Amino acid sequence: NWSVVTNTGMNLFSPGKDAMHNLAFLATIACLVKGIHEYADLLRLSVAFAGNDHRLGANEAPPAIVSMYLGDEINKLFESILNNEEVEKEQKVRFNTGISAVSDFSKDASDRNRTSPFALTGNKFEFRAVGSSQSIAGPNTMLNAILAKEMIEMNQMIVDGMSAIEVIKKFYDEHKTIIFEKDGYSKEWEEEARRRGLPNRKTTVEAIHQFINEENVEMLSELGVYSKDEINSRHEILLENYCKTIRVEALTSLRMAQNEIYPVVIACLHKLAQTYNEMKQLDVECDFIFDDLKELSSLSKMMKEKMLLLKEKVNEFEAKDATHFEKATFARDEIVVLMESLREIVDTIETKVDTNIWPIPTYVDLMFGI
Repeated sequence: NWSVVTNTGMNLFSPGKDAMHNLAFLATIACLVKGIHEYADLLRLSVAFAGNDHRLGANEAPPAIVSMYLGDEINKLFESILNNEEVEKEQKVRFNTGISAVSDFSKDASDRNRTSPFALTGNKFEFRAVGSSQSIAGPNTMLNAILAKEMIEMNQMIVDGMSAIEVIKKFYDEHKTIIFEKDGYSKEWEEEARRRGLPNRKTTVEAIHQFINEENVEMLSELGVYSKDEINSRHEILLENYCKTIRVEALTSLRMAQNEIYPVVIACLHKLAQTYNEMKQLDVECDFIFDDLKELSSLSKMMKEKMLLLKEKVNEFEAKDATHFEKATFARDEIVVLMESLREIVDTIETKVDTNIWPIPTYVDLMFGI
């Protein structure tokens, strides 16, 4: 949760009772709309690390595309300002509970779109892409820098002769493409975002690499947030951390596969083969067991091949004499892809092996605690 409060205690994200005439609120939101649109990459890289690649743009988390959600009321407010119209005050919708013991209540006007990565919720924004293991210092730094940059620009335009409301209109009108109210998980949004020119940095490597973009370096160094040397240093450190994390994950995957899963699969194959031979000797129908044996054997062969290839790629990665960006790109494109394919095979094998001898928690265990 992020909000900005003045030294007099005014929350700049609070619309108040008359948002239409609350210039501080309108100006702050307009600056933020412009800033998030222009520096979406800075916000994205502030939450980029190997663990978040499993969430952002992947599995039921905010998408890797940075967008804003302001809600119907605030959007209508700004559209009315653009069109020089007085905004119509909407009557609050009330929920009829139908229960005598519970009174009716007003519908909350704040955000109900849980797929938005950056949403206005009452008098604050929720930045939902921050990882649970992360320090909030990085995301806070970027958000504060982005807002400060646009406030300085707005101030200069007002000093140069434009009225506050004219600048608010200009900022909102030219940058409202960053605002998206619908399903951020959908494929349609990816296509729409591409048409709008919004970046979609799906992996940590491509997100972090935006740190050293000229416009980002210029903005952060201009404000005195980071020097150019500090930006280059952080860029290298973030990529190195990614490389180290992927290496540890790859070695862990190999150890689990080699020392825990593979021996159990071999034992299961032995048991199936023994059962098949015994039933065959008794002249009992057992072709179905032979089919199971062949299928599990084929999967085991595929698993073994992926393990050997993954080990080869890890060795190649460790011996690689390259920049951190090149090594991180190799880790993403070669090692992560192999880990995922090995995981896919093991997930299939898991469904073929007796749960009583399976050495690690199954998918069902993890999901339902059974």
